Amino acid sequence: MKTISLKIDDLVFGETEKILSRIKKPRNRYINEALVFYNKIQRRRFLEKKLSIESDLVAKESMAVLKEFEQLENGD
Repeated sequence: MKTISLKIDDLVFGETEKILSRIKKPRNRYINEALVFYNKIQRRRFLEKKLSIESDLVAKESMAVLKEFEQLENGD
């Protein structure tokens, strides 16, 4: 496990402390779980962007193939 130092906005810290007092969870555990969750969201965003780019490429290629088939059907 790694030790880090970070600065947290006062409002975020205060809200976090209120939540921690209600859920009875150590601050370290809570922050670790929050980072795991946020990392999952970021990985999903990266994947969505990659899939969107690849989908656009496939769509363009499909249209090119369709155009070629239409030309073959029309005897061009």
